[in-house]
Amino acid sequence: MLLAELLDAPELGLRLMHSAGGMLDRPIGRLVTTDLLEPGRYLSGGEVVLTGLVWRRQAADSEVFVASMAGRGATTILAGKAQLGDVPADLLEACRRHDVTLVEVPIEVAFADVTEYVAAAGSAETGARLSASLVRQRQLLSSIAAGRSLDELAARISAEIGHDCRVLTPTGRHVVPGPSELDAETVDAVTRRFLTADRMPAVAVAPDNSYSLFPVGSGFGNRLTAWVLVIDGDHTTWSRDHVEAVHELSAIAALDRARRDEGRRALRPLVADALALVESGAPQAEVAARLRQAGAHAERPMVVAVAELRDDSPGEVALSLLEDVALTVGPAVVAPGRDDLLVGFLPFTPELPEHLRRAFGRLGPGLNRARLTVGISGETSIDALAGALEEARFAQRAARAARAPVSVVTSDEVASHVLLLGTLPDDVRRTYSNRVLGAVLDHDRRTHADLLMTLQAFLACSCSWTRTAEYLHLHVNTVRYRIERVEQLTGRDLSTLEDRVDVFLACKSL
Repeated sequence: MLLAELLDAPELGLRLMHSAGGMLDRPIGRLVTTDLLEPGRYLSGGEVVLTGLVWRRQAADSEVFVASMAGRGATTILAGKAQLGDVPADLLEACRRHDVTLVEVPIEVAFADVTEYVAAAGSAETGARLSASLVRQRQLLSSIAAGRSLDELAARISAEIGHDCRVLTPTGRHVVPGPSELDAETVDAVTRRFLTADRMPAVAVAPDNSYSLFPVGSGFGNRLTAWVLVIDGDHTTWSRDHVEAVHELSAIAALDRARRDEGRRALRPLVADALALVESGAPQAEVAARLRQAGAHAERPMVVAVAELRDDSPGEVALSLLEDVALTVGPAVVAPGRDDLLVGFLPFTPELPEHLRRAFGRLGPGLNRARLTVGISGETSIDALAGALEEARFAQRAARAARAPVSVVTSDEVASHVLLLGTLPDDVRRTYSNRVLGAVLDHDRRTHADLLMTLQAFLACSCSWTRTAEYLHLHVNTVRYRIERVEQLTGRDLSTLEDRVDVFLACKSL
């Protein structure tokens, strides 16, 4: 019940002496009866404190008492008159200073009467709330049976509780966008909080607002593949009825998700067949027909994405993640390939690589020690899917060489020598760099001549003697001497392009 409702009870005769901002319209928290001068250690926030003022020996005690309870978040004092005959003015002043609501309890009213009244009202509210919850559940289930969409049901609950409801996935896909989709920065904050929160529900703080996060379903599954209800505002300030309405929407959303997942599972064999046809070099017409059956737009430009999740999770987790990201741009046309890597056929847009990088990147906080690597081909058509698949596989191998929890590499980026070297095993790179530069490294260890540093600067300055000398703050003759010594030790002539390339790649292999 609300504090205002308690004050309106004629049988109690309570008198409001000071009202803190908005407290009369907030639900009554836990009732605590105490006559300790400093009760704060026994409070956790939101309590209504009943006190007979036995603790007061002098005026200064009121400040100590109110400061102690206000410091722990208690909101209201119900002060009895029996001990002192009246509520002292110093207590009223202390409540005003600390913005604590103060209520006078008549001499003839026992604190037990107050607690029993609140308990009885709470029981009545619980019964009414359960009855209303049952009615709401029946209405929601009837709406689903009648073909209502999850968007419509979320809008209904939003209107009921006065807070916009959305349903998102950890990759940022808006299953239910609500009145509008959240901006990218807000989605980043929401998904990060959902993946890292110790317990649910939780509150995410974004630049423009706070959002309450409720897991869809039981909340005990893998959060990487979960759905989350994202609702404007802080749920800790809501009424129980509104929180229960959100939990009911969560249960309905879980049913809706199960229906959607079942539909996608039914299409997976068709996608697997299409992928097998691509890998075997089947005729274009067969591949196109099978992709259309799986839901892809085979007549439009597309890209191929290859992904791998390295952890102890079942393969279903990785498949669900790639399907979820695919659904942000089109149908979920995803299947495991012959090398056990996941392959997705996605509609092409110029913004697609950056979109995928951000969507997959949102999963990073929830991966723990797992690693997610993704390779993306360039734009292709149905008649060149086999080549695009090889492009994506090569890009994924380059991504695998990275050390980040999430790495997304496009085929365009594989042209970089750094990524190309990254696809080689560590021992191959070490062997190559040692074979070319071993004598230089050994010479530097013995003499501290800084030959390697000079060589790297020389290559970075496009083998310009003057620019290298300026960069290193050395005389040109010193640079010439050191580079000549490098050439003697490596057996390479840095005036030739071929030897420059050998030495350059050896430096990068370090």
